[in-house]
This record gives sequence, structure tokens and C-alpha cells, in this order.
Amino acid sequence: MPVSRIIGIERHHGAIHNRRRRPPIMSEPAFIAVDWGTTSFRLWLMSRSGAVLAERRSTEGMTTAMRTGFAEVLQSHLDAIGAPEDLPVLVCGMAGARQGWVEAGYIDVPASLSAVLDGAVRVPGQVRDVRILPGLAQRDKNAPDVMRGEETQLLGALASSDAGEKLVCMPGTHSKWVTVKDGGVTGFATFMTGELFEVISKQTILSHAVAEAEAFTGEHEAFTAAVRDIYAHPALATNRLFTLRSGQLLHGLTATDAKAKLSGIMIGLEIAGAHSTARRETPVVLIGSGALGALYEGAFAALEIQYTVIDADEAVRRGLLAAANAIWP
Repeated sequence: MPVSRIIGIERHHGAIHNRRRRPPIMSEPAFIAVDWGTTSFRLWLMSRSGAVLAERRSTEGMTTAMRTGFAEVLQSHLDAIGAPEDLPVLVCGMAGARQGWVEAGYIDVPASLSAVLDGAVRVPGQVRDVRILPGLAQRDKNAPDVMRGEETQLLGALASSDAGEKLVCMPGTHSKWVTVKDGGVTGFATFMTGELFEVISKQTILSHAVAEAEAFTGEHEAFTAAVRDIYAHPALATNRLFTLRSGQLLHGLTATDAKAKLSGIMIGLEIAGAHSTARRETPVVLIGSGALGALYEGAFAALEIQYTVIDADEAVRRGLLAAANAIWP
């Protein structure tokens, strides 16, 4: 079910009420920003300064839009917020994939993030000016990799960052670790952490060990202990996974502890892998939010890794804002 929100919140005696508010002149609508994922759709009506004037969220990602039509999905959300017909639309994410709306291709790394702006592709046959940003590609034969959507988060997150080298972590179903130096991407690596966690916890013998687990945080003792252990002994990953089963049978390991341990093993293994491609002292920037972002914060704290956090939603909006202001000055 799509979720629509017009920004402007009042609080009265603890209650929250959404209300429509006529924006001041400085917040007049300037463009529409869209982050189109595989299974998610997010749209923001934005001003030139970056103020969010309206918002839509739904599960109409690329897989849904391939059946119902990308133009139709977009228009339904534009109609819902009453978007002026002359406003341009800037899209990042899977709408630019080969199976998406219009293929936007890739910019090869190493590359400056500003190169992404030059690769924007205009969608033909639309009354509005609709453009889709390209992704990034690493064509190293030994470590080929691609990203689509995360480059826009990088653009927003690092727009005002200091010069020098950074290691950027973007958690997700397929987590990205990106090496950035002086505003350019020098390389990146994708880790299938989220997808493997899902498969292991639901489709292996370990599914019984974690089936009745309750929620846990990044400070959970079983989680942090597993992070530290696997970071120190990554070659023992498959052995440590089986201890979830044997620990339950022999020592009464609870489902919650087992699931926290599984999460710690997977995230700790990812961090160990990322550090194998970069210096451990390289500053880490975490672009994340919600419960998953909090788990990575807990893992970094357990390993005594210094890091800074940038909200993922804010990063993608900043990136789309920077791109839109460059494309339509």
C-alpha cells in the first residue's frame, strides 16, 4: 500500500498530526526525486534548497513496474501529490537497469562522482523531462563489480566531506564497501551478507535454531562476541555457523542468541573481508539507517573501529538534489 506524506508535523499533548502547509516562496517545488529499487519505490517533491515538500513510498519496485509499466507507476504517485506538470523528474536505482525502464549504463571506476551527472539518460516519449542516473562499474577481471543507486548515496554523503581516503560502508541485501579518495571512487566490493543471512536462517539446518528468535540489538553479547571472533578467524566461518546448531543441542543456546550470533558471524566476516582490501586505519563512513544500520554500528564498536554515520535516506536525497541542481541549473 503506497504511503503518502505531506511534510509538516504538529504535536499536541503527545499526539502527532500530519497537516498540509503552504510552503514559503523559498520552498517552491523545483523537481521530483525518485529512488527506484528492486522491490521499493520512494519519491520526494523537493525545493531547490532541498526541502522535502511531499513524499511517497510503496513496494512498487522494478519487479512490479516491469509488469504494470514504469510510466504508469510514476504517474500514479505524481497524481497523488498533485505534482505540477512542468516539474522534471530525476531517478536513481534499478529503473536504469537493463531490465528497467531505460538502461542508463555504467560509469567505469576509477571515476569522480561528478561523472555520474554527465551520464544521466533522458527517458524518451515523456511529456515531462525524466532522467535516470547511471550506475558504477568495476571492470577488473579478477574482481568485477557493479552498483546502481548507491552511487547517488555516495554523491550526497560525500559532497561536503574532507579530502583524503575513506572506506564507505553501505549495508543491505548486497552490502557495498567503497574506497573513495579526494572525491572519486577508486574501487568497491559487494558482499552478499544480507541475502546469505536470509538463506541460512530460513533454508538450512540452522533455520530450526533461529526460528523463534526475538529482536536483538547491536549491543547483544552473542552478537558482539561473534563479530570479534569471526573477524579474528574468518577462515573458520563455516565451522562457526554449525556451532549454532550444536550449541543449541549441547548447551541450550537460545534462539535469540543463535540468531544474534548468526548475524554477528555474517557482518563480522564482511568487515574482515572489506579490511582485506583496505588499510584498517582508513576512516570508515557508514551510510545506513534503521535496525540494520544499528547492527553495523554495534559491530564497529565491538571491533573498536572509528566511524561516522550518515543517514541513508538523507544521503540519497542529497545526492539527487546535487544532481538535479547540476542538470537543471
